[in-house]
Amino acid sequence: MEKLTGIPASLGFISGKALLFVENTFPEIPRISILPAQSPDEIKRLDGAIAAAAAELSLIHERAVQEMSKEQANIFAAHLLMLDDPVFRDELLDRFRETAANMEWVVWDVAREMMQKMMASPDPLFRERAADINDVAKRLLYQLLSIKRASLAELEEDVIVVAHDLLPSEILTMNRRRVKGIVMDAGSRTSHTAILARAFNIPAVVGLAIGTKIIKDGDALIVNGRTGEVLVKPGRKDLSDFRKAATVYHRQMEEFLSLRELPAETMDGGRVMVNANIEIPEEADQVLQYGAEGIGLYRSEFLFLTPGQAAQEERQYHSYTQVLRAMGVRPVTIRTVDIGGDKILPDFHSGDEKNPLLGWRAIRFSLALPDLFKTQLRAILRSSVNGNVKIMFPLISGIEEIEQALALLEEARDECRAAGQAFAEHIGVGAMIEVPSAAITADILAEKMDFFSVGTNDLIQYSLAVDRGNERVSYLARPTHPAVLRFLKHTIDSAHRQGIKAAMCGEMAGDPKVTALLLGLGLDEFSMAAQSIPRVKRVIRSVNMADCRSLVEEVLQGVSWKQNADTVNDWMTEHCPAELAEV
Repeated sequence: MEKLTGIPASLGFISGKALLFVENTFPEIPRISILPAQSPDEIKRLDGAIAAAAAELSLIHERAVQEMSKEQANIFAAHLLMLDDPVFRDELLDRFRETAANMEWVVWDVAREMMQKMMASPDPLFRERAADINDVAKRLLYQLLSIKRASLAELEEDVIVVAHDLLPSEILTMNRRRVKGIVMDAGSRTSHTAILARAFNIPAVVGLAIGTKIIKDGDALIVNGRTGEVLVKPGRKDLSDFRKAATVYHRQMEEFLSLRELPAETMDGGRVMVNANIEIPEEADQVLQYGAEGIGLYRSEFLFLTPGQAAQEERQYHSYTQVLRAMGVRPVTIRTVDIGGDKILPDFHSGDEKNPLLGWRAIRFSLALPDLFKTQLRAILRSSVNGNVKIMFPLISGIEEIEQALALLEEARDECRAAGQAFAEHIGVGAMIEVPSAAITADILAEKMDFFSVGTNDLIQYSLAVDRGNERVSYLARPTHPAVLRFLKHTIDSAHRQGIKAAMCGEMAGDPKVTALLLGLGLDEFSMAAQSIPRVKRVIRSVNMADCRSLVEEVLQGVSWKQNADTVNDWMTEHCPAELAEV
């Protein structure tokens, strides 16, 4: 048995047989000199390949429109636009005239150069856009070479697909009843493949780097989409452990899901809200299946990162409206765009920031581009007549940013009124507490806000000076560190003194090991990945609020994260059912 560890991209775990899908790499292209008399025929071949590839993409796009969201269908619309772009064709023809080489080699050479430029970018999102060039170029090459590609649409048995990368079109056209899991060398949680895997509820692990070199076609695999682990050729004990874990997992999920319609209420009547985090509109329907009472964090970045698509006001309006209508009267908190840091827009960022996580990102980005910011605010305002919407500003560091953001929100309201566009007059506006300055001055910020939501991923990172993406130091990012707990207590207490709610939308909110601790601190709302809701709700309904407050009193006396973690674990063992104490 060999264990590989990558990036958990889509929750769930599965065992099955590997299908090594490597046909999506470029075939080897020989360079052949073309005589001048042959040039018209080569150009004719190119135009024929473009037409055939466009026809193929059009069918895929039509299917995407029928089966998926407008946002996901737009991925393929962007590919169609590239094929139809005369500049792209002219670039191919210019290279053809320069080299007098066969058209297959020209397409390969131009695509290789474009992809190398993208892959050289320090921006991971820009690097991922190389996949779009890859998709379009391959379609042309397969047409020019008359190669019939292997298809994931015609699978006849259940498999776990193992690939270096998967194109969005391959995800869409594959037989999703047969594909039980996805394992990839490339990709990240924000890649199109990961987004589509989550939309289809297919467990996925990406970023393995060497998966296709280690895994052979037909190998038995166990894929854990929660931890990012992939077991290759597991032994009898591994398989036995997996079956036992799967049985327990499915039984627990059935039990937990039976709580879907019940309130998140402690045994002594303490009532909190349990909401979900989403990235794309289609997730709104899924979160209701897990018992979400609302959406505590709608990450709007996806609208800004789709290739070939500008985040125009109408597009944003329709996306927000789709989510609000799906949720009905349940609250939906839309975070204004958190671009920057590890989520870069190439059109706006040069990529030369030495420390982008401390740089031009989130609310700083929005305030520097007021027209772009107001476009989003108008879209949210207009959508508000379709449901219960809240607006949340990310990475607030001081009162000045809140005052500037609120002033621009008022300008957006005036612009909607001037255009005769209806919107809800009373919309809650909140701030994300993600940096130490915001936590320390939470009492000041609370006077201007209707609610807080703590983003613990960044708050822990900035409080402890730990780059959570650096494997050498990420172990230091401990949520039970005394500094983190004191920041949380001060933030929550400040909110309550001002009479506003305190929520949390970071990963800590979805960790059932610390649910009781957060209850004792007074957290009003939890927001997390939908799949985490049933287990967290079970913890909430298994404990007493009075006991949780006693736990907090003890933990706040702790002098280290380890001491506090041990205290919490011991408490869980004593007060919670065994299956919850061990999560």
